[in-house]
Amino acid sequence: MPQDAAPLKPRWPSAAPSLGEMHRSVPVPSGGRWWYRLFAFLGPGYMVSVGYMDPGNWATDIAGGSHFGYLLLSVILLSNVMAIVLQALSARLGIGSGMDLAQACRAHYAKPVNLGLWAICEAAIIACDLAEVIGTAIALKLLFGIPLLWGAVITAVDVVLVLYLMNRGFRALEAFVVALLAIIFACFAVQIVLAAPPVAEVLGGFIPRAQVVTDPKALYIAIGILGATVMPHNLYLHSSIVQTRAFPRTDEGRRSALRWAVTDSTLALMLALCINAAILILAAAVFHANGRFDVQEIEQAYELLAPMLGVGLASTLFAVALLASGINSTVTATLAGQIVMEGFLHLRLKPWMRRLLTRGIAIVPVVVVTALYGDEGTARLLVLSQVILSMQLPFAVVPLVRFVSDRKLMGALVAPRWLVRIAWAMAALIIALNLKLLTDTFLH
Repeated sequence: MPQDAAPLKPRWPSAAPSLGEMHRSVPVPSGGRWWYRLFAFLGPGYMVSVGYMDPGNWATDIAGGSHFGYLLLSVILLSNVMAIVLQALSARLGIGSGMDLAQACRAHYAKPVNLGLWAICEAAIIACDLAEVIGTAIALKLLFGIPLLWGAVITAVDVVLVLYLMNRGFRALEAFVVALLAIIFACFAVQIVLAAPPVAEVLGGFIPRAQVVTDPKALYIAIGILGATVMPHNLYLHSSIVQTRAFPRTDEGRRSALRWAVTDSTLALMLALCINAAILILAAAVFHANGRFDVQEIEQAYELLAPMLGVGLASTLFAVALLASGINSTVTATLAGQIVMEGFLHLRLKPWMRRLLTRGIAIVPVVVVTALYGDEGTARLLVLSQVILSMQLPFAVVPLVRFVSDRKLMGALVAPRWLVRIAWAMAALIIALNLKLLTDTFLH
């Protein structure tokens, strides 16, 4: 029997292939040099990494850097390690079971539970879309002077962009995401060179210190960084898009695919670490070092960067990176929405219809709040979107860890006990921090 003769359907027959039109659409070489196979698997990790550097994370990193200097770099590093582990588990679920996280939930839970999980996840995707709308609108305002109200409306045009990319194939989607990530990285690399932060202090910031826990305000910002790091929709997304690779559906083929997929996501999340750290380092080197401990919002940072660095290009690069971040997130949000709806409900909508619906739901509150309360209200709406994302996180992490430790579902790729213990510990910590973040947000 040939190596690829194993059944191509998921282990649980109730589930159709995830992302049916793109399932197994990317060829994987069976031989040749190792970097050929690595290149074939590069892509999904970078699409996932977008969620770790979206506009919703920027304000927290800016506030942390301006108020505490390089102190919270250790928190960014810790949160990134957690993200690497959880995304590796997400890839393991998709490759080992042949199902994405939404499909696995549908196969294992009762209908009322699934409907509840679907509703919560849809709310999280809309909240993520909300952050993208606000971030993109702010970037359009900073670069072109377009009012936030009209900037939010303009973001609806991205429906055409996403539809075009999806028609070009999955590799086109990945190439688009990687190109924008490269722009973001280049913009911050130039800004870091201009800011010239002291290397010794930067490296020292990655060493955990007691002040992070003993200082209430530092702890609050640290919880914000940790609590908003793992985006719940990324766990659904990653478990699906790793299945776009046409690897042999045998035990050995799956093991090999998992190794390359984890390598891909780890490399991509290290890039996300660099960009998130760069935002905080920039705020520390420019604002904290000059006594501006009060900088917390994106627009405030934009206005101060050029005069404090003495280079007009600095603010422009900052806004360009923000625009690239907002646009990039639209691709992953579209795919996550499609995966969740098809996985939980078996309901398939055309990509443009799905995107128009979710983008419309996100645009309406931005337009209303901007019209009634101005730019300050929009900033508060951005914070609210992150709170909603935090609320949904346990409903994605707990099922994920449970599924990857189920030998009947995972077969040869069941997670080893030591990894499961680490994952449960991380899940407990993330949930506790999110609960603390929610409590503090509503009490304050």
